[in-house]
Parts: sequence; structure tokens; C-alpha cells
Amino acid sequence: FYHMDLYGSKERFDIFPEEPSGQGDRSLGDTRRESALSSKKFQRSQEAGYDLEKEVAELAKMYGLDEDREKELELLGGHLEMVESRWPPARTEKAGSQSSICNASKRSSPVKDQSQSTKQQGKAAQDEDQSKARAEDEAESHAWSREELSSGGVSDEWSSQAVSEEEEAADVFCSTCKMPIRAFDKLFGEHKDHEVAQLPSAVESEKEEIHKNMCKLEEQIAQMENFASHLEEIFITVEENFGRQEQNFEVHYNDAVQVLAQKYEEQLEALGEEKRQKLEALYGQLVSCGEHLDTCKELTDTTQKLYLENDKANFMKVKSVNWQGLEEFLKKEVDLELSTLPDFEERVIDFSEVEQLMNSINTIPAPCAPVINPQAPNAATGTSLRVCWGLFSDDTVECYQLCYKPVSNEPCSDEQTEHTLKVKETYCTITNLLPNTQYEFWVSALNASGISPPSERAVYVTAPSPPTIKSKKIRSCENAALVCWESRDINPVDSYMVELSKLPDEENGDIITESIVGIPNCEVLIHLQPAQTYRICVRAINLGGSSERSEPVLIHTTGTYFCLNEDTAHPLLAILDDGFTIACDELENPECDLPVYDNSFTRCIGILGSLIPFPGKHYWEVEVEEDTEYRIGVAFENTPRHGYLGANNSSWCMRHIITPSRHKYEFLHSGMTPDIRITVPPTRIGILLDYENCRLSFFNADIAQHLYAFNSHFQHYVHPCFALETPGILQIHTGIAVPPWTAL
Repeated sequence: FYHMDLYGSKERFDIFPEEPSGQGDRSLGDTRRESALSSKKFQRSQEAGYDLEKEVAELAKMYGLDEDREKELELLGGHLEMVESRWPPARTEKAGSQSSICNASKRSSPVKDQSQSTKQQGKAAQDEDQSKARAEDEAESHAWSREELSSGGVSDEWSSQAVSEEEEAADVFCSTCKMPIRAFDKLFGEHKDHEVAQLPSAVESEKEEIHKNMCKLEEQIAQMENFASHLEEIFITVEENFGRQEQNFEVHYNDAVQVLAQKYEEQLEALGEEKRQKLEALYGQLVSCGEHLDTCKELTDTTQKLYLENDKANFMKVKSVNWQGLEEFLKKEVDLELSTLPDFEERVIDFSEVEQLMNSINTIPAPCAPVINPQAPNAATGTSLRVCWGLFSDDTVECYQLCYKPVSNEPCSDEQTEHTLKVKETYCTITNLLPNTQYEFWVSALNASGISPPSERAVYVTAPSPPTIKSKKIRSCENAALVCWESRDINPVDSYMVELSKLPDEENGDIITESIVGIPNCEVLIHLQPAQTYRICVRAINLGGSSERSEPVLIHTTGTYFCLNEDTAHPLLAILDDGFTIACDELENPECDLPVYDNSFTRCIGILGSLIPFPGKHYWEVEVEEDTEYRIGVAFENTPRHGYLGANNSSWCMRHIITPSRHKYEFLHSGMTPDIRITVPPTRIGILLDYENCRLSFFNADIAQHLYAFNSHFQHYVHPCFALETPGILQIHTGIAVPPWTAL
């Protein structure tokens, strides 16, 4: 970056004292040596017959430049002439700069005894540069490369485009040819009209396709493995079936041979009997014939002797005696026919039994008894059951016959009628059943040979009916709730499950659901969070599964909720439709003849609320009329029903009566009352029950005035209690958060 005139001047030594001058000489000498070596190398290449044009052509073919040369020439168009026009000045300028450098190096030599050698080296370097320039011009006239164009003075735009075109890799994907290409080929190449996509997206798409194909291959592999295992099982089954058929053939053929032998013996015996009978008949006839011949011979001899008798008197005498016997013998007919024929009668052998045996060889034997499976958990609903069974052997089965009936200890009725179904599979889903009911199942297998023996009987049970939540008996506070329900099934269930969902507020839209399982009874105490709304459902569970959800109920934990116990109400006391308003009509005699229940009040026209079984603080309010006489407070469960509230040690009450002079307010427990005067008659009375601090407080809620407090140790949980002494109305408000002024 220093001017060339500084080299060889006096100021140069001031800037580069000693060592830099030597370094400058060495650097300049290195440049000259490199140029000399390059010129010598070029000269050796020319002497060895080096063909630069051939090497450039091979390089262009290697890098694919010969294919793009025509397109590049078309694209460049007029730029080619401009490049050629600019090329010689650029080379001249380059040569001039090299010669100027050489001249400057001549002037910059500081040592006199080296000037001669410096001039000789500068002249040799200049000759080498000129020969090198001529060689480069000759090479560029035969092959155009982008690097030579850029170094020869072409514009920066064309230079960057040419270099990027050569070094550019495939960056797009041709969807038509299914191969990666360069963007240049899409614009000007053979892929101009093809559909292309970005290379990363194409790669992702192909990877997804490969992944899908791999999944399909894995599925096919799994299927083929399963099929191969199935084939192995079939091989084993074929061997087993062959053994059974071979045994079957042997048994049937032995039976057929035995039947044939028996037939042979029978026929042979019959034939022998016929022979015996024929021989006996012929022998008898032969004997009779011999006897007849003997008689004929005797008569012949006697007659001949008589014929030769000469004595006439003796002749006549003997003739009369023998003649009678001869006439009788001649009168007898001689049977000259055979009593039996020598031929035996043809016997027809009955082979029907043998044919039946032979035909039964190929007949499939009747199947064995199936094995019914025990009931699987959660395999039933309230009205349906899924029954499964199997076979020990590989018998040929055409169908199955499934029979079932409900299990009951009662005498047979229409409901216990047996039902029969025919199914092809080894499972069946039976519908239209009764909830939480036991059914007895058995199954038989059928084929062409007959039906198998029935399986052992198995008992299945349907899922229970959904329970019914007693919404009027639900009690809750800010931290807990006591939920009660009843079962709709006759048969008992195993357990119950409560599902509670915390309903979201406007900000949070998520519904959190929890389940409480293994509840043995029809009530449960649930711990909740304050100031929330919960939706609660109940399911009944048995071996068959769980029932459907019960009708949901909503529970708010803003305060204490309780209901009125109608079983404790006096007959004259009425509960209005809202369930929290009690009223009494104008009747003179409270001890009337209306029906009285065992747990209801008989003298005090009162009623108890449901038990408050939660520790902590509980608050509710009672809205009263100014001219109504009443008693309100709390009481134990065993408070006497034939007495008055507050007149015993099991109840604590605030009483309001009207005297001719004023409104009188009494706070009663065991009939005792303090002397308290209330100047402002309350129309909305707040009652605060504090189990932990053993306190029952009364407030005028309209003006936040504390009226009175009982300090008593509650040995048990208490019930809210209400009573009317004159016709009127009391309206009860629950679910109210404890007001902050009650703490004061």
C-alpha cells in the first residue's frame, strides 16, 4: 500500500529500517522465481507436445460444460462480443502492469553490485510473462471457461452468474421425471415444461411416502408371520386329523369285517341245516323204499310157492289166506317221487348293515362337548351379555346351540323359560336382558353326525341399573358434600363409583373429572374445594361391569346446603314446592286427628332439617314476618318429638312471641332464657353454627347485628330446626357464604 517511488528512495529506509528491506527483496525475488518457473513449465509443456485445447475439452466434458455451452451461448447473446472486445485490452493492461512491476523492481534495487543481476532477472521475467500471456490467449481462443472470463475483465454480474452456474448443485425436484435438477434446467433446459417442487419439501414428501411404505411392509410382515404361525398350526392339525381318521378307518373296517364274519357264520349254519334236512328226508324215503321191496319179495316168494302147489284143496285153502294180504298190499300206492330236491335254495345276503358301516367310515364324528368360559370383567351392560366358549379338540362344527335362562329360586314362570339360539361363532351377545340379573348359560356343538353333549353351565350377570341420587338429601358445605343415592336393582351390587367434575369458570375451559371407587354403601362424603360448582354422577358396579351414569346433580360449595326432613314435620306444617318454605294454616287445635308418623313432631308445629355432618362453620338465614311467632335453631336427632323446641337440653332455639306490649325474643335451652331486649325486630335472621368453637350465634342479617350466642359443647352433629306457633310462613335460605361481619 506504499507508492512504488518509495522503493529505492531515501524515505523508504526510514519506513523500513533494515529487516523490511530484505523482506521486500525476498518477496520480489519470490515473485520473479514463480513467474520464471511457470514460464519454464509452459515451455516444457510445449516441448512435450502438450495439447491445451484437448485438456480443456476433457475438463468441460467431465463437468458437463459441453452440454450447457450452446444454451449459455444463446443466453449470453450479445455479451459474447462484448467479452471478446474487452479481452485484449485487459490482457494488455495485465501485461503492462507486469512490466511496470518489473521496471519498478529494477529501480528498487538498493545495492549496486546487484543491479546487473537484477536487470537480467527482470528481462527474463518479462520474456516469461509475455510467453505466458501468449499461451493463455491461445487457450482462451479455443475454450471459454467461466473462471477465465471473470479474470479477464468481464462485468461482475456475468462473472458471479457464470461461477454460480458451474458450481450450482441440484436444488429443485422434477415431479415429472422423478429426479433432482437445477433451477437453471427448469428455466432453460429440457425440464422447462415439467412440474417441479422445492427440494426440501420433495424430500419430506418422499420420506413420508417411504415411512408409509415401511409401515405397510411392517404390517405385511406381521400378517405373514401370523399366517406362517397359522400354517404351522394347520400342519399340526392335519397330522392330528390324519391320526384320528386312520383310527376311525381302522375301527370301522374292523366293525365291517366282524359283521361280514358274523354273516358268513350265519349263512353257513343255515346252509348246513338245509343239507341235514334234505339228507334226513332222502334217508327216510330210502328206508321206506327198502321195506317196500322186502315186502314185495316176500309176497312174490309166497305167491310162487302157492302157484306151484299141486294139492288143490291145500291150494285153495292157502290161496284164500294169502290172497287177502296180497290184494291189500297191491292196493297201497307206492310214492315214487323224491321227497326233496338236490338243489339248495338261493340265499340273499343282507349287506345293508355292512354298507352302512362302510358309508360311516367317511362320516365326521359328532363333536365333543364345548367348554364355556367364565364371565370376563366389564363384558356386560345393563341389558346385554357377551358369552364366549371354546373346544378342547379340533372337531368339525357347523354351528352351536346356546341355551340360557335367568337364575331364580322362585318356581318356574314365563321369565324362566329357556331360550335357545343358534350361532356360527364361538361367541354371542345376548340382548334384551334384565339389569343386575344372573343368567345360566350352556352350549352344545352340532354337525352332520349329530349334537355334542352340553357344556357345563356357567352363570353370567348383567350390569346394574344406574342409581338414583337423592337430590333432596344432599348436604354440602364449603369444603365437603354428603351425597346419598338408592339402587334401582333388586339384587345387591358389589360397589359404587362416584364421578365428580369441576365445572369451569369463564376464564378456564378445562373440565377436571375425578372418580371415587369402591364405595360399599349408598352414600359418600366427598372433600371439595370452596367456591366451586361440581357435577356429580354415580355408577353401580358388579362382576358384569359398571352401570350407566345416574342423572347428574350440581353441588355448589359457596356455603352450607341442607334440606328439610319431611318425616319429622308436624301434620299441620306444609312444605311448599321450593322445598325451603314452611307454612301453617289457621287451626285452633294443634293436636288434631291428622295422621302422625313415628318420627314427626306431635305438639310443636315444627320440622327438622337434614343433619349437618361437617365440622367447621355453617351459616344459613331465615326470612320471617314481623307478626309471626316462631322458633328457630338447632337440635339433636333424638330431641323429643312430643315436646317443644328449646324446652329441653337437646335443642337450642331463638323464639319470637308477640305480647300486648312488645315483640318478645327469647333464646331457649332447657327452657331457660336470658333477659335480652331487641329494639329492631329482625326480618332476616342469620344463624352461625361453629362446631370447633362450640358456639351457636344469631344475627340480624339486615343490619349485621349480633343478637345472642350459645356456648355449648355439641357432643353430636345437629339438625337445623324450625317451628311456627301461629299461622305464618318461614322461608329458609341456604348456600350462603359466611358473612365477614360475623367474625366481629
